[in-house]
Amino acid sequence: MLSLNTTFDELKLSGIRRFAAMAKEMPGCISLTLGEPDADTSDEVKAEIPADLAAGFTHYPPNNGYDFVRNALSEHMASFGKHYAPQEIILTCGATEALFVALTSVLNPGDEVIVPTPAFTLYESIITINRATPVLVDTSDAAFQITDEMLESAASQHTKAIVITSPNNPTGCILNEESLAAVARFAKERDVFVICDDVYGQLVYEEGYRSFAAEYPQLRDRVIVCDSFSKPYAMTGWRLGWVAADESLLSQMAKVHQYMVSSVPAFVQHAAVRALEKDVAPAREVYSARRDVVLRRLDEMGLETVRPEGAFYVFPSIREFGMSSEEFCTRLIKEARVALVPGVFFGAEGFVRLSYCCSMEDIVQGLDRLEGFVSGLRA
Repeated sequence: MLSLNTTFDELKLSGIRRFAAMAKEMPGCISLTLGEPDADTSDEVKAEIPADLAAGFTHYPPNNGYDFVRNALSEHMASFGKHYAPQEIILTCGATEALFVALTSVLNPGDEVIVPTPAFTLYESIITINRATPVLVDTSDAAFQITDEMLESAASQHTKAIVITSPNNPTGCILNEESLAAVARFAKERDVFVICDDVYGQLVYEEGYRSFAAEYPQLRDRVIVCDSFSKPYAMTGWRLGWVAADESLLSQMAKVHQYMVSSVPAFVQHAAVRALEKDVAPAREVYSARRDVVLRRLDEMGLETVRPEGAFYVFPSIREFGMSSEEFCTRLIKEARVALVPGVFFGAEGFVRLSYCCSMEDIVQGLDRLEGFVSGLRA
């Protein structure tokens, strides 16, 4: 019998998508699962597509993106304290490709990558595909922050990188100054790469947020920043993102990008520039208001939650109910017709993820149903 790549035997299809599909199959179910903005891409951004098609942007673009979009990305990043020249940026097919490029360009078989959890499962999958080993570090008992002790206990002679996300998916939490300092010390002393997933960096509700790359520019020789148009600009279906790194790293990363996808389509690149010109403050205000409603209701239900400061998720604990997060969410769909995502899919059993990037009507009704379900469990 013909054999396949056995590396993929260890991987499973997305549990998040599975529960979203379960919700769709249940009549009248309210889905608070996917992290996808409910708004459509703005008309100004969409208008760039027919204009570019009419102008003949139907041929191969430069592999790493046209100069005009890389210049715009460089200026955009600088406005957030992350200074990368246009030639240090690659336009990618979403943050998914950006993360794949980042990790594939630095990993060898047998390397280890520290992943503080809860975390988006994509990291673990990409690491495994590269025949490296994800080392999961549980932060749930430290309010989802990172300490020196956590990192040192997970380190070995094979440690090659650490992946950090701030704001975090699924918790919405921001890594504080002490957490960033712990990562910086670890990266310098252990001589490892820091892969920064900054896709929620524009969706922050509190003052004083700093990304790792902005806070520690002296470590830019080992920092790789991945970002996306999807979340702040409601462009999930466009599959547009970018990766930025020191020029000494980019040549290797450009090879991975070139051999994976060749390039991002030519006729979406002016739209990317137009998106960067948009003010995301109105969307941020909407999400912040929704967050406050969700937090108030969860508090009234007695569900313990670390206050999210960004993104559009909350991650309440369900440990009191003595069941797995998958059982909790399955019963929630069947008995209350509301869908959340089991925390186990993020490496954090005993929690569930609730996404509030949907209408306030759905949020309120979904929370009403969740409250009834929780009350029934406690009865």
